[in-house]
Amino acid sequence: MKAFTDLNQSKVLAEILPLESAEMSYRPYREEGGIPDYEATLCPFRYASWIGVPCWSLAALLDALPEGMIENYYAPNLQKENGKYSIAYGNEELLCVADNPIDAVFEMIIKLKELKML
Repeated sequence: MKAFTDLNQSKVLAEILPLESAEMSYRPYREEGGIPDYEATLCPFRYASWIGVPCWSLAALLDALPEGMIENYYAPNLQKENGKYSIAYGNEELLCVADNPIDAVFEMIIKLKELKML
């Protein structure tokens, strides 16, 4: 199971979320054929912002989600059922399902951004 966003997700989220909400960063540690290879490093992104890509844990992603968007649903609901993780704001239109919680919350952030709710 993923413990934090992968490099591609992190690059997308860096365009959506405040960078200071990231808890970690991907930092290049070697180059192969002129292409940097990255590894996730646990260090506050603000200290590594000059090098690397911000990276978010599940807790940081959940903290980035807005509360009180829909009347009577003040916070997103993350749950596991039949081996899948879902996150919803109590509305089928605001539901994302994935194999792991990081991917489910990532998809919710993308959906909220598309709906201009984030």
